[in-house]
This record gives sequence, structure tokens and C-alpha cells, in this order.
Amino acid sequence: MTAAHSPASAADRPRLGLRERKKIKTREAIRAATYALVEEQGYDATTIDQIADRAEVSPSTVFRYFPTKEDIVLTDEYDPLLLDELRARPADEPWTESIRYVTHRAVQAGVEEDARVSRLRSRLTAEVPAVRSRMMETMSVTGRMICQAIGERTGRDPDSLEVRVYAMSLIGALMEATMYWAEHGHQDDYTDLLDRTLDVLEHGLPEQKH
Repeated sequence: MTAAHSPASAADRPRLGLRERKKIKTREAIRAATYALVEEQGYDATTIDQIADRAEVSPSTVFRYFPTKEDIVLTDEYDPLLLDELRARPADEPWTESIRYVTHRAVQAGVEEDARVSRLRSRLTAEVPAVRSRMMETMSVTGRMICQAIGERTGRDPDSLEVRVYAMSLIGALMEATMYWAEHGHQDDYTDLLDRTLDVLEHGLPEQKH
């Protein structure tokens, strides 16, 4: 999930310590340097040494925060916060409504707040095989987090086949919505695409219009 601001207000969260704030600042500097270089010269031409130089850190620091160049593009700070929001939804709210609410919050926090970066990240996912491959690798981690959230919310076994299938279907569906958005030149409203995506998960394929 991409984001520029946390979906929860600052008042809702405990203040971070100095060390953690420095870590976040360093990660943000590395990301900003990467995005700027990619826009200037393309993804393949951008090296870790260049990123480190632009961010004013060492290459080893870049690797300490991000194991691969692809992780710089894909990783953000907000998945855990969004999962916290999912856990905080009313217990009697239908699961599909909770998912829709949190997904909309992710769009507000990411796509709407920093549209340039969101478009760049989605375009790289669609166009760069290494980025897309890395995203596929990391999907299982996010999927397991969602499985845990589903288990806590519904009382189901988070390792059950049904929960795992639903969680990974959701992750895959959101990835396809992002790919579709990029492949069509970001012309569609991303929120509308997500609503269509969640409608398919909830109701199946709609009837074809003749």
C-alpha cells in the first residue's frame, strides 16, 4: 500500500522516540532520492551508489534499510497502521465493509496525498519485471498479516485454507487494480477501480452488458 501520510491522526498514536524518527527520516530520504533519480534517468540506470550519494548516506545504509533496490520502490511505513485500523473497525461491521473502508483510507493516505509518487510506483510495477517479481515475493508477507487480522476479527483459524485463499485473493486483486491503473495511463479514478475490484471479490463477475 502506498501512502504519503498515516491514515490515523497523529493524536491517535504515541509519539515516536528520537531514534525511530531518525530511522523514518533516513528511509524517506532514500525513497525520495530513488524516485528523483528514476524520474531523471530511468529505473535500470539508477544505482544504489547514486541513491546513497543523493540521500547523503552510505551504500551500506541503503542496504540496511532496503535489501534490494526494488524494496525501496515497494516498501512503505503504512501497512501495519492500516491493519491496526482494520482491527479497530466495529466488531459487528460486515467484513467486506471493513475491507472497503480501510482500502479507501489507504487511497486517501497515498494516492490522493502524493499522486506523483503513487503513479511512479504503479508504473514501475507494471513496466519493470524486477519490481513486479519482488512485489509477488512480498505479497505472501502482507497476506499473512491480513490472515492474522481476519482471524482476530472473525474467530477463524488464520492458517485455514479459506482465510488464506481470501487474504491472497484480496492482495492479488489490489495488485491487479494497481497494474490496470498504470497500464491505462492513470486515466481512471483509482478509488473507482478499487470499488470495482472489491465488488468482484464480493459478488463475482458481473453480468455482461449486451
